[in-house]
Amino acid sequence: MALFLSLCLVFFFSLCNIGSASPATTLHLDGLLPNGDFEESPAKANLKKTVIVGKYSLPKWEINGLVEYVSGGPQPGGFFFAIPRGVHAARLGNEASISQNVTVNVGSIYSLTFGATRTCAQDEVLMVSVPGQSAELSIQTIYDSQGGDTYAWAFKATSKVVKVTFHNPGVQEDPSCGPLLDAIAIKELPPLMYTKGSLVKNGGFEIGPHVFKNFSTGILLPPKQLDQISPLPGWIIESLKPVKFIDKKHFFVPSGLAAVELVAGRESAIAQIIRTFPDKFYNLTFTIGDAKNACHGSMMVEAFAAKQTLKVPYVSRGKGGFVSASFKFQAISARTRITFFSAYYHTRLHDYGHMCGPVLDNVRVFPVY
Repeated sequence: MALFLSLCLVFFFSLCNIGSASPATTLHLDGLLPNGDFEESPAKANLKKTVIVGKYSLPKWEINGLVEYVSGGPQPGGFFFAIPRGVHAARLGNEASISQNVTVNVGSIYSLTFGATRTCAQDEVLMVSVPGQSAELSIQTIYDSQGGDTYAWAFKATSKVVKVTFHNPGVQEDPSCGPLLDAIAIKELPPLMYTKGSLVKNGGFEIGPHVFKNFSTGILLPPKQLDQISPLPGWIIESLKPVKFIDKKHFFVPSGLAAVELVAGRESAIAQIIRTFPDKFYNLTFTIGDAKNACHGSMMVEAFAAKQTLKVPYVSRGKGGFVSASFKFQAISARTRITFFSAYYHTRLHDYGHMCGPVLDNVRVFPVY
């Protein structure tokens, strides 16, 4: 009887613990960092006009150098600050930075999503880093004419707490010139699994960075991103310019919840290396279309696999639509690279400052028996 009661108690307490976080495990992160939208303002005593005074005066953040707390809209000197997701933002002056400690799970891959826009110089650069890992992102090209560009960058957690830092390494004649940050979020990316019936990982682009719910112009995935630590797991951004991750809520996607848009012509390429058997034949299938974002004109996506290529035309009216394509290739080694890029450059119908392009989705490779 005593044994029976003990077992009942164990079962009862195990039920109570369902859904609770293990003390050794961090909750799955997917959302804004604390005060990631900068709407929690510094005390008035810690502001000298727009300049933040004091290393810890910006709530939840540590600052170094000249950091301004700015509001969106017209600015002195004829500038206009676009802050589409809220009212306030942080502006990083010469060699200035903001940072925050984030508790993470060791060994997991995390993606940071952040709104970043240049404010003065053509050659502004934003460096994002955690200890031992960093990237310099050129924000010279503005892809959205309204200033709503959003980027993503991924890192692998090597300790339980990482210090996330955004730094302006540039020096301009005007010391306040520098990138504008208006929202910062983090997402823990799940381990990649093969999709049944395909050799391509994340071929539907369903696993990707955090997407802001209230406003999105898509998320730019910086060039030269490797597949193992990537904001778009499984895929390599191997081009000179970024590709854009788009979601179903804000755009038209051919299938599922997400896709990628090739926004910079031949300078915007995405690739994956898959396992194959030499001399064996495979089918590569994929879908292209438009994002229903007024991107119009004659589009063409070029696909490469081993020694085979395929050019797929698509006439976009900018109202959403897609076509499917496929071709057979013969593997020449145990690893085969599949690559996609847009043959042409495109802009929106009535907004020539907004770069866009064909949408790619539902990429699959399977053997021919």
